[in-house]
Amino acid sequence: MNTSMTASFLVLLLAFPCVFATDYTVGDANQWTQGVDYTTWTSGKTFKVGDNLVFKYGGTHQVNEVDESDYKSCSSSNTIKNYNDGDSKVPLTKAGKFYFICPTTGHCTAGMKLEVDVVAASTTPTPSGTPPTTNTPTPSTTPSTTPSTPSSETNSTSPSPPKDSGAVTVSYGVGILMGSLFLVLGFMG
Repeated sequence: MNTSMTASFLVLLLAFPCVFATDYTVGDANQWTQGVDYTTWTSGKTFKVGDNLVFKYGGTHQVNEVDESDYKSCSSSNTIKNYNDGDSKVPLTKAGKFYFICPTTGHCTAGMKLEVDVVAASTTPTPSGTPPTTNTPTPSTTPSTTPSTPSSETNSTSPSPPKDSGAVTVSYGVGILMGSLFLVLGFMG
């Protein structure tokens, strides 16, 4: 009986992929400070619901979550939330755009601001470095006498591998390891 329960649990672990959040250290090694291009930092990253932004900064900085209007004007007049502990973990709880600025005078206007576009969490994540698949039209089997124009939906070049994002991710290996552990323990007990 114990062995069948263990085997059933293992099947459940393997049947349902483990989905874990990713912690993104804003600015990577540069962290949250002046002189960093945060627009470049976000390029190539996909932020998903459940991920976290980790802001690390010194005493002269803070992080204010603001709306789009305050982001564009570098205003803290309608701050949604203020973070000021030097090591702030901000959960991305819904899809949409999030805006952050440093409220210290002159910092936001000098570029210390961050816009993040968060997408819904996927139930089938792709391995790191592998772009998600997209539906592209299938070519017609009828020969054409006119040259075809490339479709904007297809990508003829492979995307370059992502840069080191500073993200910490837990892989599927943890689920397989845990399942194997339970299986071994089930046979031992």
